[in-house]
Amino acid sequence: PKHLAGTIKPVLTTFKNQIEKTEQKILSLIESCPEYQNKNRLLQSVPGIGKVAAASIISNVPELGLITNKQAAALIGVAPINRESGRYKGKRVIQGGRAQVRTVLYMAMMSAMQCNPVFKDTYQRLLDA
Repeated sequence: PKHLAGTIKPVLTTFKNQIEKTEQKILSLIESCPEYQNKNRLLQSVPGIGKVAAASIISNVPELGLITNKQAAALIGVAPINRESGRYKGKRVIQGGRAQVRTVLYMAMMSAMQCNPVFKDTYQRLLDA
């Protein structure tokens, strides 16, 4: 109904404004810290990673830059982990980790595939396999 839309629209506008203010505060915090500035610049040099994705990664993975690639993959939950115990031999699965970061990285990869043929070809090859 139209009368409901009239009451919902101001609430949505308020939420949108709050999100913009929060994003601006996060960007200001990143710019105020040289360590975060460097991480931000490095992350945004990766195709598909913009300022929102970089801010999310910086805030959700403060260990980044202090751990190895394998440790980061395990921490985020994108490293396949063997499910084995004694004689039991299970499949390698990806589980656990920081789901929000995985989602951000997934969306960044989907974006990168649109503009980078190397990523698109690699993705297609993996799908075919």
